[in-house]
Order: sequence, then structure tokens, then C-alpha cells
Amino acid sequence: MRFSKDIAQLRYRQNRRDFLKKSTLGLGAFALGNLINPMPSFGNSKGIDAAFNGGILGQPHFPAKVKRVIYLFQSGGPSQLELFDYKPNLKKWHGQEIPPTVKSRQRNSGMVTDQSTFPLVESIFDFKQYGQSGAYLSELLPHTANIADELCIIKSMYTEAINHEPAMMLMQTGSQINGRPSIGSWLSYGLGSDNENMPSFVVLLSKSGGAQPLSASAWGSGFLPSYHQGVQFRAAKDPVLYLNNPAGMSRGNRRAVLNYIQTLNQQQFEKWGDPEIESKINQYEMAFRMQLSVPEVVDLSNEPKHILEKYGPDVHIPGTYAANCILARRLAEKDVKFIQLYHMGWDQHGNLPGGIRKQTKSTDQPTAALIEDLKQRGLLEDTLVVWGGEFGRTSFSQGKLTATNYGRDHHPGCFTMWMAGAGVKAGLSYGQTDEFSYNVVQNGVHVHDFQATLLHLMGIDHERLTYKYQGRKFRLTDVHGKVVKDILS
Repeated sequence: MRFSKDIAQLRYRQNRRDFLKKSTLGLGAFALGNLINPMPSFGNSKGIDAAFNGGILGQPHFPAKVKRVIYLFQSGGPSQLELFDYKPNLKKWHGQEIPPTVKSRQRNSGMVTDQSTFPLVESIFDFKQYGQSGAYLSELLPHTANIADELCIIKSMYTEAINHEPAMMLMQTGSQINGRPSIGSWLSYGLGSDNENMPSFVVLLSKSGGAQPLSASAWGSGFLPSYHQGVQFRAAKDPVLYLNNPAGMSRGNRRAVLNYIQTLNQQQFEKWGDPEIESKINQYEMAFRMQLSVPEVVDLSNEPKHILEKYGPDVHIPGTYAANCILARRLAEKDVKFIQLYHMGWDQHGNLPGGIRKQTKSTDQPTAALIEDLKQRGLLEDTLVVWGGEFGRTSFSQGKLTATNYGRDHHPGCFTMWMAGAGVKAGLSYGQTDEFSYNVVQNGVHVHDFQATLLHLMGIDHERLTYKYQGRKFRLTDVHGKVVKDILS
């Protein structure tokens, strides 16, 4: 009884008329809000959902070439020298000291501070040209070689971060410091969702990729409302924690509980105006809808055998890179706007030949299968697939160089990424590094340039998608970045 009286008293003290009367702009602000956005300003959950689903922009700044993104993030720093950036001249330099004029132009990590010699090392893996584009690819990527003409390979990426966590955060959030919104969060904030029953931003982690640390801040919403953070799908019986009803709770009962909780939250929002309360309302509603949509999308039992075989034997093991690649395709079919797949284990400071061979064995076939699968379904026409890590590796050997073994240190000066699908030129190799793959010599692409280009493909001007926080307007590309127009189709 006491609880009911408290609710009644709260309703009396803070009804809609009282709220409007006490507002700074009162009815004028309410009327203007309805003219700008006809969704109910403080209405029921449907109005709130619609506002979230539409995004803050309402519509893109200009026609978008891309409807959704699948970002295959290879955490740890894949060696461009072993995979994409063919440097035959390293053969004559093999074992010789890297010229000081070359080395002095880039930072080195603290892990080679005690190293007194820096011998250059050629890759032990063979390269060949593939497709009509003639792209050079390593023998480690036989399946990727089959889709060479689908790829837009950027060999001139560079960053200023030299350690994993800051470099990964810069790639994913535009800042080396934790606390900024991730790319997926910015897209969710700006464009909203195309499927009201699924999150606009989903995260998949490969469970067998290696021990490389990975911070959840990489898919966090930072200072944006928490509704925009990535929703992680786990490789478990319950892909999303706390999604299922407790024992004895029916779906109808859950709906009744959520309705009552929503009433309480709505009253609190009208009293305090805290946007996180609004986010919480929407998260409860999304979780309720996901109870039906998520089990369907993660169930691979209806996938044809020949499709599963294309992704390789690991596709049957939940949480592997292969299983996550086919899940990414299924999420794309459900119009999830940003699908972030993280695969760890590319950090080969020593025993690089053995380590990178293991990595490519688990990722090469599923990656190529994803591109081919999207294409045969017509999804590649409006889907952008991105592959790459946070930085590259040095052309000199870290540790002892032998005839069959060597390592490579972190290298921010140049690395390789590729894109495929909507909006980018297929069969293009863009940018150039020096003969040592140590410095960019042509068409450098900074991390912020890559981010500006990705947003552009989604129909967003990266300078105009901002959020005011602590008195300053922030954006994904911070204070610089330009669209790389040469790679756009």
C-alpha cells in the first residue's frame, strides 16, 4: 500500500502539465519538437524506439553507397610483409643492417630497446600476382587470392600509436585514450537501426584467436548514450547474457513487468531529464524483442551443407573465426548496420613464420567465403567488408635471425588494410611504401582518413556528425581526416 501511495504522489507532483509548465521553453519547445520530429516527445515506448531507430541525423547527409559494414579486425598487428606488401629487394638486403636514414624516420617500441643490431629480413613466404588486377598476395592466402579482384587493398595506412591498446583504440574510436565512442556507436547514434528487433551494432569475438588483450572500450559508447554501445554475441548457449526469462516467468508476465518498469522510468525521466533513463527504457524493449530474433539468427541448422563447407571445418565450432564469419553474414541479412568481428593473436615478436601460418590457416578460408557468400546473395552490392589490424610490423628482425625463424616488432609507419564491396573500387592496390616497407612514399592514408572515408560511404560527413560533451563538440575523426576519394567507385 505504501508503495502505491508513493507512486500516486509522484504522479501528482510531476504530471505532464506540471512538467511543461516548469520547462524553460514550455509548450513552445514541445510544439517545436513535434514539428521537427513527429514522434511523441515523451510518449510510450513506440515513440522512444522510433526516435532511437531513426538516429540523430534522421537521414544521411547525402546518398549512401553502403547500407551496412562488416569489420574484420585482426588484433595484434598482422605483418604486411608476410601477407600483402611484396618487397623483392629485401632479398639483397637480407641480414644487413637497416640503413639509419630509413630507421630514424619511425619510432620503435620499448621491446627492442636492448637490441643492438637490426638486420633486415625478407619474408620466407612466396608471393604471386592474382586476378586481372595482378595484386600480389602471399602463399599464406590461397583463398583470399581467389577473390583478389574484389579487393581494394590499401598498402599505405599509417598511425602514430605504437602499442596495442592505444593503437587499437585509435582505430576503433579515433582516440588513443579510452572513453571515446567506437565507430559502430557513432553510426548507431547518427543513423539508428534498420531492424527494430536487432541492435544496430553487434560484436563477435573469436574465442581461439590467441591471448592478445582486447578491451571492451573498443566497442563502447563513450560519452554517447549507452544504448549505442556494441552488443556482444557470445559463443555460448545464451549468446546475449540475461536475455532469456528466469524460470517460471512467461513472456506475457515479462511484458507486464516491463510495462510497469517503463512507467516508473518514464516518470523519472520526466522528473530529471536524464538521457540514460531513456536509454534504459529502450534497452529493456530491445532485449524483449531480441528474445525472439536472436535465437533465430544464431541457429545455423538451416544453413545448406555446401555453404557451411565453404567456410571451412571450424564453422561447426561456435565462437571460432569461421563460425563468426557466417554469423556476420546472417546478421547482415537482418540489416544489422555495423558488425564488428575481432580476431586476436597476430602479435608475432618471435617465431613469426609459425605464428602467422597458424593465423592465416584459421582466417583465410572463412574470410574469402564471407565475400563470396555475400556476393552470391546480392548483399555485397550494399555491404562494405573491412579487413585489417591496428598497425604493421618492422622489416628488421626482432630477436635472433636464423634461416627459418625471425620476429618483427610493432610498426606504426605503414601497414596494409583492405576493403571489399559497396562504394570502393574492386581490384585496386592503393598507396606505396619504400623498398623496405618501412615508410609510406605515396598516397598515405592516416587512421582518421580511413574513418572519414568509411563514414562518407555511409552517407555521413565526418565533420558534421558531432556530439557536445564537457563544452566541446567531439567527432570520430577528432580534429583532422579526409575522405580518400581515389578509392571510391
